[in-house]
Amino acid sequence: MVVSGLMADLSVVGELIYSASLSVPGALTYAHKLFDVIPKLDVSVCNHVMRGSSQSMKPGKTVSLYKEMEKRGVRPDRYTFTFVLKACSRLEWRSNGFAFHGKVMRHGFASNEYVKNALILFHANCGDLGIASELFDDSARAHKVAWSSLTSGYAKRGKIDEAIRLFDEMPDKDQVAWNVMITGCLKCREMDRARELFDKFREKDVVTWNAMISGYVSCGCPKEGLSIFKEMRDAGEHPDVVTVLSLLSACADLGDSETGKRIHLYILETASSMYISTPVWNALIDMYAKCGSIDSAIQVFRGVKERDLSSWNTLIVGLALHHAEGSIETFEEMQRLKVWPNEVTFIGVILACSHSGRVDEGRQYFRLMRETYKIEPNIKHYGCVVDMLGRAGLLEEAFMFVESMEIEPNAIVWRTLLGACRIYGNVELGKYANEKLLSMRKGESGDYVLLSNIYASTGEWERVQKVRKMFDDTGVKKPSGYSLIEEDDDKLMMRYLLSS
Repeated sequence: MVVSGLMADLSVVGELIYSASLSVPGALTYAHKLFDVIPKLDVSVCNHVMRGSSQSMKPGKTVSLYKEMEKRGVRPDRYTFTFVLKACSRLEWRSNGFAFHGKVMRHGFASNEYVKNALILFHANCGDLGIASELFDDSARAHKVAWSSLTSGYAKRGKIDEAIRLFDEMPDKDQVAWNVMITGCLKCREMDRARELFDKFREKDVVTWNAMISGYVSCGCPKEGLSIFKEMRDAGEHPDVVTVLSLLSACADLGDSETGKRIHLYILETASSMYISTPVWNALIDMYAKCGSIDSAIQVFRGVKERDLSSWNTLIVGLALHHAEGSIETFEEMQRLKVWPNEVTFIGVILACSHSGRVDEGRQYFRLMRETYKIEPNIKHYGCVVDMLGRAGLLEEAFMFVESMEIEPNAIVWRTLLGACRIYGNVELGKYANEKLLSMRKGESGDYVLLSNIYASTGEWERVQKVRKMFDDTGVKKPSGYSLIEEDDDKLMMRYLLSS
């Protein structure tokens, strides 16, 4: 094209840019390269590239394209601002978005209906609900997208009553509006309201079903999520990849490997018609590992053609509790293949050392993380080491390790030490750990129960009574039927370590 001089023909270049930006999957990078070498730009070419970028996995590129457009003297039109505002909304770039709002005013597009809708979406999504509400005037009320954007904004910020008021006032509720409202209720954990709306909505699509399933799973109600899936199948709706990911998460939470196997079979049967990406295989590995089906987890891992770091981490962490040797072997294989680990990898492998009593290897991996991979330990790494030392009965070393930590130990660290002191009957260190713990929080009944159990294990009944009196004096409520010994500390630790 450069040789033939066609690069100067904007009509030809415009068609090519449009196709690369919006029609041909995976061609956006090519569109960016073309954009950089076109000798003379016009606004339509710029809009094509910015539109494609705003919808891509890296919407931030839209802002840099706009700056280049300004630099090269191209004046924006009304469509330009819809694309850059969409990008700012997706990334929640408040400062950039406000700057573009100012440019909208200067260029005279503030009253344009499409630009106004984009501004409402941006401000509502970024939490500037006052500004979004001011923009939501009579002209904006004529557009469904403006109603949905403002409703979603209120729901996202936990103002569910205001969101429902807007939803009830909405003159024409389309599928998007219903899905926005149901999703908003679920994010605010208003499960009954979400279910009520869900039952009222007669034109459910796969997005609606997915919202309910994932909502229940993320709120700790995996059984209800699986029940909704049964309703989905009975209604004749076909699941997609999002459905499958939520269902696998539900099975992992329940330890339901039988249902997980049926979902695995469905994935294999539909692989030709439904694109199965690496995250789905990773979710399968996670499900099997959490259900204790170690051989199946490893088999799925071996079959993944395009493993990413998450694939390795999922197996290493998943095997840490049930098959620690396999977790450590996987980490060693990862190193041999020169796959660069991250902080999650080391949480998994140190946890595996903790559960297999391999203290020397655990210390070695902690040093390896810092010295070779230059990863600074966070509170979860420190917690894993404390757990490892405590399980091995190395209480003195564990306490010295905590005292030498470069960050402030949290309640989980002291609780871990207190639990180890209970197991090994170390009263003095247990009392010290409990004092530290109670200085951070006083409302956890389990902390008092642990210390009481330590005294009871050594027959110090007077101290048991003192702890119980202290427990009563603080007004802490003990849950009915509560017994710390029955609590699954491993699951609690895993939930803490893998939380964001």
